Amino acid sequence: MKSCIFAFVCLLLSCVQETTPKITVLEQIAFEKKISEEDVQLVDVRTPEEWRNGVITNAALINYFDKDFKDQLSKLDKDKPIAVYCKSGGRSGKTAKILSELGFKEIYDLKGGYLNWNKH
Repeated sequence: MKSCIFAFVCLLLSCVQETTPKITVLEQIAFEKKISEEDVQLVDVRTPEEWRNGVITNAALINYFDKDFKDQLSKLDKDKPIAVYCKSGGRSGKTAKILSELGFKEIYDLKGGYLNWNKH
């Protein structure tokens, strides 16, 4: 009986681990390496005004303050890694949690946002 319970608990834990999204906050150098990988979706969640002050190459702009923000995110490929950034890290951190709730499995957030990117 104990072995059946143990097996059931192990099975349950393995299922939970497979479905739990992973959010990783990366420093600028690690983030740069990650976004250079094939199939990584890069999303800038700043405003269009902030976007005009500079952008990371190949980033898609999805304004955090748009009414349909979550709908725009949900149209992205949940099976591909996604990397997000904002101006200083606050909105991208919130976005990472939203992406997790939407079912994205591999999420990367730029620590310190574009301000940190721009320092290097």
